[in-house]
Amino acid sequence: MVFSSITFLFFFLPAFLILYYLVPGRAKNVVLLVFSLIFYAWGEPKYIFLMMFSSMVDYLDGLALNALHAHPKMRKLPLAAALIINLGLLAYFKYADFAVGIWNSLTPWDRELPGVALPIGISFYTFQTVSYSIDVYKERIKPEKNYFDYLTYVCMFPQLIAGPIVRFSTVQQELKDRKVCESGFVKGFRRFLTGLFRKVLIADQCGALWEGIRTAGNISAVTAWLGILAFTLQLYFDFSAYSDMAIGLGEMLGFHFPENFLYPLSATSITDFWRKWHISLSSWFRDYVYIPLGGNRAGTLKHLRNMFAVWFLTGLWHGASWNFVLWGLYHGVLLTLEKYVWGKGLKKLPKLLQHLYAIVIVVVGFGIFTFDDLGELALYFPKLICAAGNPFLGPELIWHAGNYLPFLLAAFILSFPVYPAFKEKLGKADVHRRNLAEILGVLATVALFVLALSSMVRDSYSPFLYFRF
Repeated sequence: MVFSSITFLFFFLPAFLILYYLVPGRAKNVVLLVFSLIFYAWGEPKYIFLMMFSSMVDYLDGLALNALHAHPKMRKLPLAAALIINLGLLAYFKYADFAVGIWNSLTPWDRELPGVALPIGISFYTFQTVSYSIDVYKERIKPEKNYFDYLTYVCMFPQLIAGPIVRFSTVQQELKDRKVCESGFVKGFRRFLTGLFRKVLIADQCGALWEGIRTAGNISAVTAWLGILAFTLQLYFDFSAYSDMAIGLGEMLGFHFPENFLYPLSATSITDFWRKWHISLSSWFRDYVYIPLGGNRAGTLKHLRNMFAVWFLTGLWHGASWNFVLWGLYHGVLLTLEKYVWGKGLKKLPKLLQHLYAIVIVVVGFGIFTFDDLGELALYFPKLICAAGNPFLGPELIWHAGNYLPFLLAAFILSFPVYPAFKEKLGKADVHRRNLAEILGVLATVALFVLALSSMVRDSYSPFLYFRF
């Protein structure tokens, strides 16, 4: 089930909210758990037991770690068992075909591909359960004694499928006692609608532009650049829209999920970009891989080893394909160069040049990211520099850019923190202007909702891009 669907907006969500607000106190967790299981089973009924099994493993691991508090050496056994089981499941379901494909390419003994289907959201909920086990082991948090509360944490539908990756410490107290109020509902509902508009009215349109360019025949270099720029905008607005909707839904229910994006396309370096893009994933790898390996405290060579280990895993986390590995290592190399070679010089450049540097690198990176087929990647990238016999500029650019110009302009403007700046300035205005702005805002929201609704009715099924990760 997709947030930006008629089924979710007009059937699932209203039914859930009515029941959720009617029942008292702790019963809200029951409603949330039941609807979360229905939500997941809607698209993946056979894999719901896999998620429950994974949750049970880490729940029992937490209890075992607590029981062995006085025996530090023995506590490593249940932790190791939980990590092996959960990461083993992720490896099997996500990378079995990839591993067999590598085996077949390197040896004469071919094996049939297992054809394992990827359970939706497994990359996200596995990282949540793994972080829980490690945090209990490190005694950063106390283990949850109520299995159903823990299962609610793992499978709550607002952030189950595509994040943000919420750590147990973030919601542990709110699972027991949270404030559900009108102001939180209104604020969360506005955030949810913001995500809906960004997904349907911007991301999907940028996606249509990219698909048109990608499947076109001969295109000019400028059009090829427009294509990967359109994909970059699609990915950003699609993924950040899901995070907006998840955070908004959480706030409507009394939960406070972490921010996942802070206008990353306004970054002035690749280091800055990764402080603002998919923050919950970056911080997860930092805290559970990079720092345990020694971070930057063990000398230059080990620091380089740690960085490339993290970025290899970051790329591989996104998918079982070489383009994702290449994309991860691409960012690892550039972050290394920024730190050790040209980072200080970069900071001395004008902000505009810093931004152009960052956005070109990001766009090229997402050009690598989008092509699962390296053969297709090898055919497309020469077009960027006219090495495929294509012209620098062609008449098709006017058609592609002209048809999607309003969406591209909206995407460009909203990629920068224009709206927060407007809100800050509005907060300093007199009461009459604030009231007028509130009325205009309501009218604009209604108009955008009608446009989004008509687009959802007209267009075909359009899942969020990160569902496949």
